[in-house]
Amino acid sequence: MNWSNPLFINSNWTSEISNREQKEVAAEQVAKEIKNGDVIGVGSGSTSFLAIHAIANRIEAEGLSILAIPTSHEVAMACARLNIPTTSLMAHKPNWAFDGADEIDANRRMIKGRGGALFAEKIVMASANKTFILVDPSKFVDRLGEKFPVPVEVDPRAIHLVETSLKRLGTEEIKLRNAIGKDGPIITEAGNLILDVRFNQIFDDFERKIKSIPGVIESGLFIGYNVEVISV
Repeated sequence: MNWSNPLFINSNWTSEISNREQKEVAAEQVAKEIKNGDVIGVGSGSTSFLAIHAIANRIEAEGLSILAIPTSHEVAMACARLNIPTTSLMAHKPNWAFDGADEIDANRRMIKGRGGALFAEKIVMASANKTFILVDPSKFVDRLGEKFPVPVEVDPRAIHLVETSLKRLGTEEIKLRNAIGKDGPIITEAGNLILDVRFNQIFDDFERKIKSIPGVIESGLFIGYNVEVISV
């Protein structure tokens, strides 16, 4: 028996989806990758949200059986509404995954984490054999960090230590990300804070260097992962 209340039935994105038509084409492409019995990692963001709906349509039309590993509460709720069974990394290894990106350069280096789910997104991506990255043309950049800062997820107790340590990597600006719908800072899916950090230049070893700072849970730099880009 399913819930019938409005909060469960309504499955709308929280705001207007930019470049929706292009994102829907990418979502339909990744839905074609589904095979019966797959375990898939499901990223967060508007493009992933559209992909979940495209996958649900295939499941219903073809009677497919899959398991999804969600990377956020939002994704888990969408899967529940669409009758897509979910599991966890504790129980299953994903055959493959899909996700979006905030920025991606010519070397497939990415910035992710505007939605606050970067920690779960990274461990799912690292666990999957391959991850499809669904992006529209606006996400491509010549220089990583051109449009967006790098999110750095931080244990609240280490906020000052992390800020001080990040400055040694050549930062232009460090800001605590504040919420819009609540007072105070954004709280991530894992219960931490986010520093949005702009760098003069982002080198390949920055992901490792940022992660090595005591108190850093994860960074929004995704460098060197096995990804296939789907763009329209």
